[in-house]
Amino acid sequence: MIQVATTFTLNPQTDERHGLTEVAKGFEAIFARHMLAAARQAGFGDTLFASQGSQTFRQMMDERFADILAERGSLGLATMIETQLASQIAPQVAAEMKK
Repeated sequence: MIQVATTFTLNPQTDERHGLTEVAKGFEAIFARHMLAAARQAGFGDTLFASQGSQTFRQMMDERFADILAERGSLGLATMIETQLASQIAPQVAAEMKK
């Protein structure tokens, strides 16, 4: 008996759309990290607690906060990016499915 491996997906557009969603959220997180880092560089004269450890902690806190912002879609960038790129993917997937 011959075994047939099923490595294809029934709906390739769904897989690409899910990947697109993750990439868009990742981009939003990167953008939020840079935005928070720029805000931290402004500084407000907090020399009292300006140690290397506290700077590292603040950076880690900002990175986590940026990840949370992106996951919840608080800025809305991921949704806009996903919408724009999905309109480019849909015609390509439709053309490949016709082949």
